[in-house]
Amino acid sequence: MNTQLTENMIFEKITFKDNLLAAGVYEECTFKSCNLNSTDLSGIIFRSCSFNNCDCTLATLKNTSLQNVKFMNCKLLGVQFNQCKEFLLQLDFESCILKLAVFYKLKLKNTRFKNCNLQEADFSEVDLNGAAFENCDLLRTTFMHTNLEKADFRSAFNYSINPEINRIRKARFSIPGVTGLLTSYDIDIEW
Repeated sequence: MNTQLTENMIFEKITFKDNLLAAGVYEECTFKSCNLNSTDLSGIIFRSCSFNNCDCTLATLKNTSLQNVKFMNCKLLGVQFNQCKEFLLQLDFESCILKLAVFYKLKLKNTRFKNCNLQEADFSEVDLNGAAFENCDLLRTTFMHTNLEKADFRSAFNYSINPEINRIRKARFSIPGVTGLLTSYDIDIEW
């Protein structure tokens, strides 16, 4: 295991497919407008790092450690976050495209998703206790055996959550969005 430590560095406008990101630990680093599309980030440790305006589409995160990592204005299409190390996993997403992202079985308590496109993302068996989905598009997003207790969906839209197979106690919803809790019953609702 490579334990090379890189601290407080700014990586800007780098295409990492051409320049491989060295294995090791990245602490308090910032990645700005970088292209990590299809880049293998396996085994790398990111601590208190931020990714701004980066394309991380289909990046490989096998045994990658994401500790207090923030993604802003990033493209994360098809990223399988479920392959990350769960120890100290802490994420924050703002204005990101997370279509087809997979979070299967992760513990994401109090995670914030703000202004994100989460269409067709997979949150099956995820612990999202206290998570916030602020102004997020959840069209065809999968919630199956998911802990959504105390989660905030008040400004989220296009979601479909079956209360019979998900834990939603104390979750917060608004009208008309709350109708997304009834879609599994195949009923017609008129206003």
